[in-house]
Parts: sequence; C-alpha cells; structure tokens
Amino acid sequence: MEFSLGQIAELISGKVEGDSSLKVSRLDKIQEGLPGGISFLSNEKYESFIYDTKATAVIVSESFEPQRPISTNLIRVKNAYEGFTLLLEAYAMMVTSGKSGTEEPSFFDPTSTIGKDFYRGAFSYVGKNCLLGDSVKIYPNVYIGNMVKIGNNTIIHAGVKIYDNTQIGNNCEIHPGAVIGGDGFGFAPLPDGSYKKIPQLGNVVIEDNVSIGTNTTIDCATMGSTLIKKGAKIDNLVQIAHNVTIGENTVIAAQAGISGSTEIGKNCVIAGKAGIVGHLKIADNTTIGANTGISKSIHKPGLTIFGYMGYEIKDFLKSYGLFKKLPELHDRIKELEKKT
Repeated sequence: MEFSLGQIAELISGKVEGDSSLKVSRLDKIQEGLPGGISFLSNEKYESFIYDTKATAVIVSESFEPQRPISTNLIRVKNAYEGFTLLLEAYAMMVTSGKSGTEEPSFFDPTSTIGKDFYRGAFSYVGKNCLLGDSVKIYPNVYIGNMVKIGNNTIIHAGVKIYDNTQIGNNCEIHPGAVIGGDGFGFAPLPDGSYKKIPQLGNVVIEDNVSIGTNTTIDCATMGSTLIKKGAKIDNLVQIAHNVTIGENTVIAAQAGISGSTEIGKNCVIAGKAGIVGHLKIADNTTIGANTGISKSIHKPGLTIFGYMGYEIKDFLKSYGLFKKLPELHDRIKELEKKT
C-alpha cells in the first residue's frame, strides 16, 4: 500500500515540509531509512541520523530545529511520538481489517453468535453459548470456551486460550499465547502434608481498551472475578493470579507477578520482574521499579517504590549510597581500632 506524504500529514494533523506528492509504502527506523520509507524523530539521542537518513520522510515535532541541512522531507506535528503512533495504529488497522470471513477447518458451536464483519482463522474453536460482537478477529488456533463474551473490535491473536465465562470488552487486543481464565493456584494443606485442590469457580472480566501481551496468564477467580479495568496495558510473560484487580490505565511490564487477591490502583506503573505478594492494596499512581518486591500495602498515592524489599526511592538511594561506602567505612573503623 502506498500513500502520499500529503495523505499522511492529513491523517496525523501535520504539515509537510518538502514534496507532499511523494509516496511511501513502508515504516522504517530512522537509522535504517531507505527511499520509500517513513520514520520519526522524537528522542534527541537519534538526531544525528536525520541528517543522513535515506528515508523519503521523517515525522518531527513542531519544535525541532535542525542544526545542519536535511535532505529528507519532514512532516511536522505537535508531538512526533504521538504522530507516529497514530500512523502505526492506522497501518495496523488496515492490516488487520483485511481479514474477514471464516477459514476452514474451524469449529463454531451453533448455540453461539458473532456480529458482522468478523474473522475466524483456521483451527479456531468457539464453544457453547458465546456472544461475540462486531468486527471481532479470531486468529488461527484460538480456543474460546463456553459462555464467553467478547465486545466489538476486539482482536484475539493466534494460539490464545480463553476459558469458560470470561468477559472481554470492546477494542481489546490479546496477543499470541496468552491464557485467560485458567485455574488459580489454590490448594489447601492437609494434616499429612499433602495438598487438596480448591475448585476455582469464578471468572475473568476484562474491560474496554485493554491490551494483554504474549504468553501472559490471567487466572480465574476462586469466586467472583479477576478484574482488569479499562485502559490497562499488560506486557508479555506477566502472571496475574486469582481475584486480582488491576486498576484503570495501569501499565505492567514483562515478567512481573501479582499474587492472589491483591488490588492495584489506577494509573500505576509496574516495571519488569516486580513481584507483589497477595492480599495487598496498592494506591493509585504508584510506580514500582524493576525487580522490586512488595510485601505490604501502599496506601499513599503517587509514591515511587524501589529495591528488593520495596521501599520509597529516596530512602533506597540513601541506603544504597551508604552501601557503596561500606568498604571505605570498614577500613576507617579498622584504623580507628588500631589507634585505641
């Protein structure tokens, strides 16, 4: 697909500096740009590449001021990163919207319904009494159990497993290999030291505009619902246990783990490999750093928490500063001991 720079500028509310009739058909990194491609510059660390790039056009912010001549065409927008994101979204929509109809072999139980403009890939399975909305895309090898509800414009990528009674809202995207609604980790210890499985009878509810990353797992509740609220963005390889609540617009990076019945507030940021124990409450606007362990509730909104045992970042940095000086302090103590 080819588009003129003028068409792209109109799409992202920008203004062309150069030849608006030139066509592009590809998205390029700025350092790898070639004729026929379009890129963007939002981070000053990459500014040097704009002077040598062979890309047909580069999206830049209105505030960008080149330090030497540029041979490529520019599309100026208020914010280059947001402008390029709009372009990516439009491109992704065109790619996915090209899929329609049913590929065979696949199975769709006659008790279930699906809206208009759908796509069902080969070897997909949809169980009994499911209600799927308009413009739903179900890619190959997807399993959807019984009594599942999926809203309009939601994309389920290849190999996803969605178990019984799961509810998924509008405009969601679930990436390959994710498992939604598998059993929570519930076992009762017995006097002989063995464990008895506790039935997991609840479900998972995912609200609108949620993204679930590749190979992420979200367990069903023991009773009630594991709840992912609207706008949440969850990265790859994240584990969310039974009865967890993830607040609106909270972002969780790869390999983080959240234990059962913990409630995460809205607009939180949980960095990679963070771990949160069960039955806690995390206040709104909390930032939890990479590899941080959280073992107690955080009640004050807006804190940044860092460190293995997870305490406020200013206290952590003070402690770490002292930690680095321990060898020096040790030597000074030894010298003092010799003088006494």
